[in-house]
Amino acid sequence: MGYIKHKNVMKKLLYLAICLLFAGSVSAQGYYYGPRRVVRRPPPHRKTDDFYKVKFGIAGGLTLADAVNAYNPNYSTGTIAAFHVGLTMEVPLIYPLSFAPEVLFSQKGYAAQTADGNFTQRSNFIDVPLLAKFRISPNFNFVIGPQISFPISTTNTYDNGFTQTAQQNYSTTSDRTVVGSVVGIGFDINPNVELRFRYTYDFQETNDNSYYVPGYHNESFQIGLGFKFQ
Repeated sequence: MGYIKHKNVMKKLLYLAICLLFAGSVSAQGYYYGPRRVVRRPPPHRKTDDFYKVKFGIAGGLTLADAVNAYNPNYSTGTIAAFHVGLTMEVPLIYPLSFAPEVLFSQKGYAAQTADGNFTQRSNFIDVPLLAKFRISPNFNFVIGPQISFPISTTNTYDNGFTQTAQQNYSTTSDRTVVGSVVGIGFDINPNVELRFRYTYDFQETNDNSYYVPGYHNESFQIGLGFKFQ
């Protein structure tokens, strides 16, 4: 009887020793290798994300246009209020870069003081910006790229302050296209509406008969809204 009790006690001691040995091993591993840390990584951009969808849309807004003298950078003309409107597209390439071409009807021009009174020139163009669009954050983007402009018509107006003294209209300004540049930023108000700010500059001079004073570069500041449809 005493032998059986002694045997049971030995089994209990052996079991306790195994448990203590296992606990010590786990503790030693935590001591040497440190506690296990869970590193959370952001999920990769999948093709189901909003970025990877081709988007079409429309855009339009206010344009503040003027012209810069090609030979005297310190001289500039007055600003006129105009507008732009057209179609947009966004094709994802590789995150965060997209190709964003547009086709816009855009007005450019300037105002100036002359001996005959106030002079205003307003020219109509079809602008085709070919933009690289970078998504800086989920709601903020940056665009840059060339722009090809096709002139349509120009209107020159003289005003002496009391009456409109003369107006000259040209059906076409030139047979050639105009190459320029665009840079801008955009803020997504929501997934379908974007607030846009753009600056455009024409590299080529105004040098045909439809312009009152040749040798100017058109520039404009644009603010508008873009509406995207996916």
